[in-house]
Amino acid sequence: MMTMSSKTYKYHPYIDEYMRMVEQGEIEACKEQKQLMEFLRWKLDQPNVVIDHEAIEKSVEIPAKYFPFQLFPWQKFINAFIYGVRYDDGRLMFDRFFILLGRGAGKNGYVAWNSFYMTTGHHGIKNYDIDIVATSEDQAKTSFMDVYNVLEDHWSKVKKAFYKSKTLIQHRGTRSKLEYNTSNARTKDGKRSGCVIFDEVHEYDSYDNIKVFTSGLGKKADPRTFYITTDGYVRGGVLDDLKEEARMVLNKEMPNSTLFPFICKLDDEKEVDDESKWEKANPSYRYNLHLQHEMRKEYELGKINASIRIEFMTKRMNMPVDDTRKEVATYEDRLATNQPFPENLKGIEAIGAVDFAQIRDFCAVGVLFKHNGKRYWKHHTFMHHTAPKLQDINREIINLAIEKGLLTVVYDESISAQHVVNWFVEMSKTFYIKKVAMDLYRSSILKEAFENAGFEVEVVRRGPATHSKLSPLVDEMFVKHTIVFGDDPLMRWYVGNVYKEEKANGNIEYKKIDKEKRKTDGFFAFLHALNFDSELQESIPITKENISKIFRSFST
Repeated sequence: MMTMSSKTYKYHPYIDEYMRMVEQGEIEACKEQKQLMEFLRWKLDQPNVVIDHEAIEKSVEIPAKYFPFQLFPWQKFINAFIYGVRYDDGRLMFDRFFILLGRGAGKNGYVAWNSFYMTTGHHGIKNYDIDIVATSEDQAKTSFMDVYNVLEDHWSKVKKAFYKSKTLIQHRGTRSKLEYNTSNARTKDGKRSGCVIFDEVHEYDSYDNIKVFTSGLGKKADPRTFYITTDGYVRGGVLDDLKEEARMVLNKEMPNSTLFPFICKLDDEKEVDDESKWEKANPSYRYNLHLQHEMRKEYELGKINASIRIEFMTKRMNMPVDDTRKEVATYEDRLATNQPFPENLKGIEAIGAVDFAQIRDFCAVGVLFKHNGKRYWKHHTFMHHTAPKLQDINREIINLAIEKGLLTVVYDESISAQHVVNWFVEMSKTFYIKKVAMDLYRSSILKEAFENAGFEVEVVRRGPATHSKLSPLVDEMFVKHTIVFGDDPLMRWYVGNVYKEEKANGNIEYKKIDKEKRKTDGFFAFLHALNFDSELQESIPITKENISKIFRSFST
C-alpha cells in the first residue's frame, strides 16, 4: 500500500493530483473537465462523504501486478470515484460513469483493468457478474480478450483463482463472471449483473438494449453502469442524451444525480490546428508516443481529404463537424434563462399558450409577459402517467421537474381539457390573460372549454412561414439573455430538443431532434405565444404604490 501523509492531500492523492493538473493548467483540459473539478469539490466537501482509501488503492495496485501497463493519472482519478467515494450510509456517490474520450486514449485497456479487478476477492463482492456490451462482436470482445490475454500470460500463477475460455472468465473464489455481449436484446433477459459496460455508446440510436442489460442491476451490492465512447455520427441517440444529462449535472441542475461525467473534447474546432490542445480530447496523448505519431499523420492527411478530417474531428477530437442542423440556443444561452421572476406579478398582462401531441402524452402550458425590457415565460407541463412507460424519455429530467413543481403527472384516463383550463384559471388570479394561443388541432379539442371559462382562444399556424417570422426574435432573446424561464430545467430541456432547419428558399423550420424521447411541447407552446408578442405591452404590477403613481400622473 502507498504511504500518505495527511499534510500532502485533501481527498486522496489520486484525486488531488489530477485536480491540480487540471486546475493549475499543468495539462490542457476542456471546459467540461474544469467544471467537473469544481463540481466534485462541491460534492466531496459535503459533510456525509466518506473516502475509502484502501478500496481506491487496491483497485490500482492489484491489477498492476498482472497488466503490461500502468494507469495514467486520469484513470487513477476515475478509479477513486468508482470504488472509494461513498456516503456515510454506504451508498456509492456515483454508480453511472459516462466517459467520453478521443480515440486512442486506452479505453479498452481501462475497461479490462477494472473488469479484471471487479471479479476478484479484493473487490469484495461475490457473484458480481460483469457484462461488456457493444453493437458488434469484435468490439464487445476487445476488452474481454485483453483480460483473457493477461490471464494467459500469468496462467501458472492465476489458474487456481480463475477459469477462462474464449467466451467466459470466472473467478473461482467469488464466482464472479466476465462475459461479452452483442446488443441482441432478445437473448439477454434474466441477467443478474453487478456491472454493465456499454462500449462505443455513440452507435446506439435507442435504449432497447440498454434497458435489457441494466434491468438486472440492483440485485448485487454496488451496481455500476459504464458508458465509454468516442463521439460519433448518430444524433439524437443515447450519446446525445448522456451529453445533455452531463451538462445538467456539471451545472448542478441535478444535485442528486449519480452520473459521473468525464468528458474530454476540444472547446473549439479551431483548436485542432494547435497540437498542444489535442490532449483536451485525449488525456493519454502526452504519455503515448505511438498515438502522437498516428494522430499527426491523420491530421496531415485530413488537410487534403475531407472524409479523413471529419473522422479525425469526430473520433479523435470529439468535435463532430458534419451535423448541419443548428441548435436553437447554445447550452450557455439556455442556462442564462435561469433568472428570477419579478416579485409582484399581480395584474401584468400576458399571452397564454398550449401545445400537446396526444392526450396520453405530454401537454405544455404557459404565459408570456414583458417586464423591464425582458420577456418572461412561466411554464407548466402535464404528463400522462403512461408516457414514460411507452417511450424512452429521460427519467432524470422528469423526476427533477416533478420535484420542482414544474410537471404534474395525470393518472386519469387522459389529459383532459379541464386539466389545462384549470391551470389558466389559476394563472388568471395573478395575470391579465389577453388570449390563449394554440394550433388548429388543439383548438378543436380545447376551444369550447376555454371559451366557457371566459378565455379568448386564438388559433396559430405552424410550419416554416410562421417559424421564419419568429426566428429572428427567438435568436435575439437567447443571445442577449432577455428571455427568462426562471429555475426551469424542463423548459431548457425542451429548447435543447429542437433544431433549426434552413430550407433552400431561406425559410426556417423548428423540428424535433427525436420523434419520441426528445419532447418539445414546452418550446412550441412558447412559439405559439410569441405569435402575439406585439400585442403585449410592458406592464407594471398592480400595487397601492403603482396605482397612486398613475392617479398622480393624471392629476398633473
